[in-house]
Amino acid sequence: MNQSYVFEYQNENDFKVKERTLRKYNMLAYKELVFKDYPELRNGNFLGKIVSENKIEKTKSYELELPTDELFQKVHGKVRLHYTIYEEKKVVLLTNITPDDILEEGHRAELTAYKGVMISKSNPKKDIFKVNLLNMLNK
Repeated sequence: MNQSYVFEYQNENDFKVKERTLRKYNMLAYKELVFKDYPELRNGNFLGKIVSENKIEKTKSYELELPTDELFQKVHGKVRLHYTIYEEKKVVLLTNITPDDILEEGHRAELTAYKGVMISKSNPKKDIFKVNLLNMLNK
């Protein structure tokens, strides 16, 4: 029987905050992560691309791109899960979900949306400008 991998966290509180914010503001990425990607990782099917490999510690770091709205990607960046595999210990170390800024800010304060995209409270004019510019380019 193939032993499944165990999830551990580099910073569990920080990771869970970002995960909850992802659930609130980007349900498509959250559903993919929880119902498809986590079970695959537990079974040893590592998704995404290898970012780095440490032959001494025998670890591999991965970056998995999660599905999200195209306009959100262009304004805030792609939503990615970062994790490291310890094959000898059968551990998946969940390290981060990016983009950090908007996910952390979404946890601290209720974010507003402009034309379907989350707008940060720290830099709303910049985000609104990006959304308007992208909409003008698409016309």
